[in-house]
Amino acid sequence: MSYMPPLRQWRQWFNSTRPRILIWYFLLTTFSGVASILVTHHILYERIRDHSQEYVSRQTDEFQQLVREYRPSSNASAGQQVATIFDVFLSQYEPIDADDYAIALLQGEVYQYTDLFPTELLTQDAALIQQWGQLVNAEQGSVNTSAGELFYIAEPIIIDGQAQGVLVIVHCADSIYQLVDGAVLLIIPVMLGVMGIAAVIAWTTAGQVLSPLRTLTETAQSITESDMTQRIAVEGTDEIAKLTTTFNAMLDRLQVAFESQQEFLKDAGHELRTPITVIRGYLETLKYRPERQEQTIALAIDELDRMNRLVNDLLLLAKAERPDFLTLKLEELDWLTEELYLKVRSLANRQWKLESKGLSPIRVDRQRITQAVMNLVQNAIRHTQVGDAIALGSSIRENHAHIWVSDTGEGIALEDQVRIFERFVTTAQETQGENHGLGLSIVEAIAHAHGGRVELSSHPGHGATFTIVIPLDATPATIHESNSHHRRQSPHHRLSGIRATGTRLHDHRR
Repeated sequence: MSYMPPLRQWRQWFNSTRPRILIWYFLLTTFSGVASILVTHHILYERIRDHSQEYVSRQTDEFQQLVREYRPSSNASAGQQVATIFDVFLSQYEPIDADDYAIALLQGEVYQYTDLFPTELLTQDAALIQQWGQLVNAEQGSVNTSAGELFYIAEPIIIDGQAQGVLVIVHCADSIYQLVDGAVLLIIPVMLGVMGIAAVIAWTTAGQVLSPLRTLTETAQSITESDMTQRIAVEGTDEIAKLTTTFNAMLDRLQVAFESQQEFLKDAGHELRTPITVIRGYLETLKYRPERQEQTIALAIDELDRMNRLVNDLLLLAKAERPDFLTLKLEELDWLTEELYLKVRSLANRQWKLESKGLSPIRVDRQRITQAVMNLVQNAIRHTQVGDAIALGSSIRENHAHIWVSDTGEGIALEDQVRIFERFVTTAQETQGENHGLGLSIVEAIAHAHGGRVELSSHPGHGATFTIVIPLDATPATIHESNSHHRRQSPHHRLSGIRATGTRLHDHRR
């Protein structure tokens, strides 16, 4: 086990997803909590100021109302009038709480104040009291004093054009500020505790959410070239579940492709080994029988030609998976059908029939479709005798073009119908020397390359009908999607579908 430095271990831990989620969650919640506390603290302070200003304004309005309604006696001096007004107002003054009080200043001197007035202001803040006593205009504001922050309104009384006295309504908000600060200090540890609990829950939840990803990673690491059977259990319907489903589907496709490749290589090796063995045997016996040199060379060349055809067919099947396999052009189906019929009727001594011609333009690769139909015709010839009927036709149904080849030969056994389109598979009626078993695989590959399919209808002793079905409105995108779907299906599943649709097409032969 290799040694990893502690710093590198910590970096690796911090770079993993789960700690990063927890760290970002903690930072986000911390920022949100601190921001919420600061904003709440500011809002509470503003409301306290508004409440204080509202209180002193209301008391000042009552004092102004009293001044307007006061009717002094004719022989009272200005000082006596002001003193009388102060006496009346202060006798009626009722503070809301202990932080509300008032002070009356008569001709610059302290005349009277309420019971709750902080007397330390008279000594420690004498300059402020003196400033209030000299006011000639109303003044409103806040000031920091030895008794705390005071919100005040100073209202002077003007008689005969001169300020005779000043009433100051005061509200101290320090006690409420302290209450707010205490609440904030209490909230902070509570918030930290809640954040700690939330962090534990977030860590646990992140572990549960990321568990499928860890399983996915372990599954991906456990997959080898020879074992692709591992799958991940899908739980729920969230994005992780969708990712798991997609990953499992990818493994299914890889497994199908791997198994298909393994089977292909095995079958190809077997098919190529036979002619190689035959050629080797001919060449080894040539030195013992020189008189048969010409015949031996001819037999070897025939085997080499067979190998060449096999290799070309294998290359064609491999190329069928590529997007540039087809060169699509619009072709008239009736002309294409008639052209195919003219080509095939001279291939063998059979009763050739042109059953019908579809009337519609289709987008196909003429060369590939011709190759597919020729393979079907060659297959029909191998399964018929002189005088048997082989029919070719086409039609348009349900936005699909149908091109079929039917015969009246011996038909295909039911056990062969489920595997006849597989590579290197031949029926019981054929010999390996006549056919290497790739013709129908090529037909199916060409049909799927066009976004279509091949359908088979056959009953032993009553011939067979092979139908190539191609969509009329196929585009490169739909063709690619159809090919992807075809590659995801297992051969047995696809061939079972071919058998299921076969009975419906049997009418082509009548």
